[in-house]
Amino acid sequence: MANSQVFDVAIIGGGHNGLVCAAYLAAAGLKVTVLERRRVVGGAAVTEEFHPGFRNSVASYTVSLLNPKVIRDLDLPGHGLKVIERRLANFLPVDDGRALIAGPGGRTKVEIAKFSARDAERYDAYSNRLEAIADVLRDIVLRTPPNVVEGGWSAALPELVRAGSLGNRLRKLDMVMRRDLLDLFTKSAADVLDGWFETPAVQALFGFDSIVGNYASPHHPGTAYVLLHHVFGEVNGKKGIWGHAVGGMGAITQAMAKSAAARGAVIRTDAAVREVIVEGGRAVGVVTEAGEAIRAGCVVSNLNPKLLYGRLVDPAALPADFRERMDRYKCGSATFRMNVALSELPDFTCLPGKALADHHTSGIIIGPSLDYMDRAYLDAKAAGWSKAPIIEMLIPSTLDDSLAPPGRHVASLFCQHFDPNLPDGASWDDHREAVADLIIDAVDAWAPNFKAAVLGRQINSPLDLERTFGLVGGDIFHGALSLDQIFSARPVLGHGDYRAPVPGLYMCGSGTHPGGGVTGAPGHNAAREILADFKRRRLRRAA
Repeated sequence: MANSQVFDVAIIGGGHNGLVCAAYLAAAGLKVTVLERRRVVGGAAVTEEFHPGFRNSVASYTVSLLNPKVIRDLDLPGHGLKVIERRLANFLPVDDGRALIAGPGGRTKVEIAKFSARDAERYDAYSNRLEAIADVLRDIVLRTPPNVVEGGWSAALPELVRAGSLGNRLRKLDMVMRRDLLDLFTKSAADVLDGWFETPAVQALFGFDSIVGNYASPHHPGTAYVLLHHVFGEVNGKKGIWGHAVGGMGAITQAMAKSAAARGAVIRTDAAVREVIVEGGRAVGVVTEAGEAIRAGCVVSNLNPKLLYGRLVDPAALPADFRERMDRYKCGSATFRMNVALSELPDFTCLPGKALADHHTSGIIIGPSLDYMDRAYLDAKAAGWSKAPIIEMLIPSTLDDSLAPPGRHVASLFCQHFDPNLPDGASWDDHREAVADLIIDAVDAWAPNFKAAVLGRQINSPLDLERTFGLVGGDIFHGALSLDQIFSARPVLGHGDYRAPVPGLYMCGSGTHPGGGVTGAPGHNAAREILADFKRRRLRRAA
């Protein structure tokens, strides 16, 4: 074994949350190293050239949930990050040749009125109620959930204080809002939206968020919460806005890496970790694939919990019930991710024209009704993938001309549903090209010049996402956002406070509260808990 190095903190994984955690810890004066398996940091938030002259975000693909406090604290704009707002939020082609558009300045309501005067009348109330509840989420995303602990009052008291603090915030909601909150945490998106809107296209416009990264039908209980999870973001201080990071999503993580390095963190690539060192019941370092031992006062994992506990930690160091629950931890978001290089912009039948227009800058949703989305789910459960997939297409080169040659464009296609486990043991390696053709044909059905405009493509099946980025089952959230895997129960009840069952081992990735998306919140929160533990240890030594 190579000579050992010693740090205060060793972070496994240089994805965005690992970099955020490193920046906060290094700023507090700790000696921190980040160990990234790939040749580039950023995890799933990276930008690559995938066709000569064409670059794009590879996995994660849009900005909204990145927490404003993290942006400020790490001075990401000072390290090169610039986010541009979409001209329109979303564009939904509809079966009858019309399109439904969501946009700023009251445009969404005007567009809804073209489909239903009743739905337009109800839109403001729906939006206001959802926004009020989203504010509750914004308030708790940077807070450590109350943890369910064993032991006496001395152990339970801090958690009771946290629970009381949360209760005080929830008491500020009136009874109507409390009922809405309960609905959003327990009901299906279809049930919630059906109570507000009568038009299938309007329901689809808002219901799409409920199945993003969620292998489910919008008729499944719990999908309303996933919808809520996607609406609490903001861009440039504007709530509910979506944007594009100039240079792609990799621009976010490169700015984070620069911030962490400027504060003294040591970031290493091509440094895969094969083992967490546990001595005397405590995590005291890691061993890399190259056999290098790195000793540390604590170890922090940015990995999916199934990878951490299934591959890197000796099972004997974990409680039996915890191991069993990690074996059953649910992953698999049924996501198929593509990038395509385009010779021209798509010419949609419902909004004709190849010249750049506002709708080309939006999130383009192929999924005209909740029933369409339900059929996509049922197809995938029966045969492995949707015959008519749900697709969100972004064309970021309409906002950022650095991504493609002049007059050309790149498009991101985020597609569902595609079961990570195909029937009869089939491999995605044998079907990825055919499914990519199906996806391109699905877009071509709405924009008949699309297929002919494709110059090149980058394909990431669920298996590719797992192999490349460690997204188990292709799960973009590091675990399903189901009621048994959120808040204090993420990833497991009793360890919702970023602390593993092994002392000295912490979690900072999307498998912890508040869950997936490029938020930086898990990294921020984990750093706070780690620093609190370092302070307590120092006080004990001084006593």
